Amino acid sequence: MIKKREVITLNYNRIDEHIKRIHFIGIGGSGMCPMAEILFSQGYEITGSDNFESDTLQRIKSYGIKVFSEHKPENVEKAHLVVYSAAIKQNNPEIVEAKRLGIPVIERSVMLGVLSRYYEKSVAVSGTHGKTSTTAMITEILIKSNLDPSAIIGGKLPSLGGNSKIGKSEIMVCEACEYVDSFLQLNPFIGLILNVDIDHLDYFKDLDAIKRSFNKFASRCTNAVIINGDDQNSIDVVKDIDRKVITFGFNEDCDYRAVPIEREDTKVFKCFDFYYKNDKLCNIKLQTPGEHNLKNALAAAALAHYIGADVERIKEALEEFKGVHRRFEILGNKKGVIVADDFAHHPTELKAILTSAMKMDFKRVIAVFQPHTFSRTYMLMNDFANVLSIPDITILSEILPVREVNIYGVKTSDLSEKIPGSIWFNTFDEITEYVLKIAKEGDLILTLGGGNVYICANMIFDRLGG
Repeated sequence: MIKKREVITLNYNRIDEHIKRIHFIGIGGSGMCPMAEILFSQGYEITGSDNFESDTLQRIKSYGIKVFSEHKPENVEKAHLVVYSAAIKQNNPEIVEAKRLGIPVIERSVMLGVLSRYYEKSVAVSGTHGKTSTTAMITEILIKSNLDPSAIIGGKLPSLGGNSKIGKSEIMVCEACEYVDSFLQLNPFIGLILNVDIDHLDYFKDLDAIKRSFNKFASRCTNAVIINGDDQNSIDVVKDIDRKVITFGFNEDCDYRAVPIEREDTKVFKCFDFYYKNDKLCNIKLQTPGEHNLKNALAAAALAHYIGADVERIKEALEEFKGVHRRFEILGNKKGVIVADDFAHHPTELKAILTSAMKMDFKRVIAVFQPHTFSRTYMLMNDFANVLSIPDITILSEILPVREVNIYGVKTSDLSEKIPGSIWFNTFDEITEYVLKIAKEGDLILTLGGGNVYICANMIFDRLGG
């Protein structure tokens, strides 16, 4: 019988000195893995559990970190602190056992807040869309500028070989997610608000509730808030805050401004003049497609310039930036068929990526979409139907439940009925078989979704042509 140990208190501003062993439940998650890496590099003994195989989990294992493939009470017996991801339920056996033993248990956003407070100039990138790409762009710029940041990114950055960087400067860059008010655990030096849109309606009542949360986030920033000056919702959330507010956008009133250069060769890969006030700082030609990436690049350039990055390094980093894992990631070309994958899972994101794809030089765009959560699918059904009508062919998979029970009774077939000519399947095997039958030279096959639909992309690409 394991005796209940003395209850340990936890200082949420610093990791107490008696804590040496930290256990992560769901350690392979994109938000968990980089924190585990940073703490491991600082000398902490790290263990974790995860029953979902992924590239990030393999990277964690490559360090020699012990990872359990099942969630069992005994996994936490030697831990001094347990960290869990938002997707983990409170009845998880490891959480239950840790509480029984008196081991402190905290959600990942709390740990992120603790880590960020070790850095004098923490940067938190928030917004309903674009956080990962923008965080990656900022990181690349700061590295090019020899500012040596630490970074926690929600997707794999090829130049880093992962989604984290351990730097030696006072700067840390991380994503600030609004879901369940996670970003309210942070007190960033600078907060960036890319956009404020309606989402996560399983938690937020409505758009007003979302805006109130972003207002609280902005108020927690200690130096400045940089916002999208073209987005009225973003403007609304900072109206009454006692913080320095800096704007970016296309509007002439914005502090940092992009003036797009319209040429035949910039319909997909955007080119723009970068201004601060009335001064043109440089011209930037992107390698990532779409107007949404132009806006992400402008936001990254604005923040980097404000924090002290050199203009030439901003230009160089953004012109070399080729994207993040699962952000219009090209898997390859077989027999003239291109297969790509993207994380887009909200109607606004889907509209941006599908509109860009349709402007590219493909004969057809075949979209394979995996709906992500029952609540989002049900509440934004018509919005999804509208944007998923953009591609030439739309194929749907079953809804990925993630953290939910289907209290709405919503089915993929409900969405498919609203999209002319669409078809849906229960499994990735069935989708793969169908795509292989209809794929022709000149097609783009684009898998989309916030879950594991990239597995389907890999299946399609591996089996194309043989």
